[in-house]
Amino acid sequence: MSREGRAGGAGGAGDAAAIERFRALLTIPTVSRNPVEETDWDAFDRFSGALAELYPLLHATLEREEHGRSLLYRWRGSGGEAPTVLMAHYDVVPATDEGWSHPPFAATLTGTGDAALLWGRGAIDDKGSLVAILEAVEGLLRDGFSPRGDVYLSFGHDEETLGSGARAIAAALASRGVRPRLVLDEGGAIVEGVFPGVRAPIAVVGVSEKGIASVRLRVEQHGGHASTPPRVAAPVRLARAITRINARPFPARLNEPTLEMVERLGEHARGPLRFVFTRARRLQPLLRAVFGRLSDETRAIVRTTAAVTQLRGSLAANALAEVAEAVVNVRIAVGSDVAGTVEHLRRAVRDPAVAIDALDASEPSPVSAMSGREWDRLARAVEGIHPEAVVVPYVMLGASDARHFAGLSPAVYRFTPFELSSEERGALHARDERIRVSTWLRGIEVYREVLRTG
Repeated sequence: MSREGRAGGAGGAGDAAAIERFRALLTIPTVSRNPVEETDWDAFDRFSGALAELYPLLHATLEREEHGRSLLYRWRGSGGEAPTVLMAHYDVVPATDEGWSHPPFAATLTGTGDAALLWGRGAIDDKGSLVAILEAVEGLLRDGFSPRGDVYLSFGHDEETLGSGARAIAAALASRGVRPRLVLDEGGAIVEGVFPGVRAPIAVVGVSEKGIASVRLRVEQHGGHASTPPRVAAPVRLARAITRINARPFPARLNEPTLEMVERLGEHARGPLRFVFTRARRLQPLLRAVFGRLSDETRAIVRTTAAVTQLRGSLAANALAEVAEAVVNVRIAVGSDVAGTVEHLRRAVRDPAVAIDALDASEPSPVSAMSGREWDRLARAVEGIHPEAVVVPYVMLGASDARHFAGLSPAVYRFTPFELSSEERGALHARDERIRVSTWLRGIEVYREVLRTG
């Protein structure tokens, strides 16, 4: 492990020790792969074993069980409150040293004070949250704190691929009749400059998440030598289908969480945008147009999106393709469904020779409460550490393990309690993933507040 700037950004010995524990876990390359057979499971076992060594009080107090390689901890409460579930995952997407400022699994610490950065795959997604949760629980145990209701820690091992671990944990809790009052997983963060007219930091809390499907486009055709191609070869027909999908985007709509987000942010907006945002329901056509032009992110907020991510054709440069395939990654907006999404794609393609099938599909998640006891509990925890932040609901664009818990609780939220710049958010699943040490330490305090008020 690199020792550059070992205690940079730490506010004391306790913070420095927490940072070192974080670094130790970041160095373990728990990369989940597809196909699963290519995964190095020894790294996952080392990570699981390291948790017991690094957090002895937690492991002496909480009950631990394994579901596959996913981990479920139970901290028994002293009263009759319904349980709380804090979630994270410890698998990460692949990374090589190429193009990184610091090796992705070196856990390099640079800078000092507020400029201290911790670099590494998983620093934000999602070991940052997982280790912050562990630090919060270990610290509360040292303080002699006991929660009123049971607390479950659910740590998935394959969120980036299959999500089977979280699914198994959710099924186990359901079979035991566990109905959490609050479920909190990764998701939105504390951001700035993403909403026009609003200067204050915004804590965006996911109250739902889009559905997801891999839609396969497949064209079969008689092969042969490339010197005598047909008028319309299979890849050409496939390319035409792709361009038709791209030319026919899904319709823009403003769902209830988005309307609620816009209205609440409107109260903090400046200038003419305040007038527009606080009247979001009456001015929906205008807002749909505005969101459609601002950025890729705002366009995705108001519609189902379709992105071609994989292509396959001939196995040889001089042979005609017998099968041409594309995979379209579809993120399904709240208010839509898988069946309607596939039908839209079929109407866009307009070619019966292109087979269209949804693979690994899941519907959008139910919308959790945007007010009430558990919403207020989370909002107060955020505002207690970030008093300048405006806490608002939104629909999470990506998928998380939280969707498997949607049937267990009316309050399933997706929020990562870190201040993240657009550049830092852009490094997720990309090169140079890193987190500011100061915001990670504040994230621990947010988790502590959530647990203390449970």
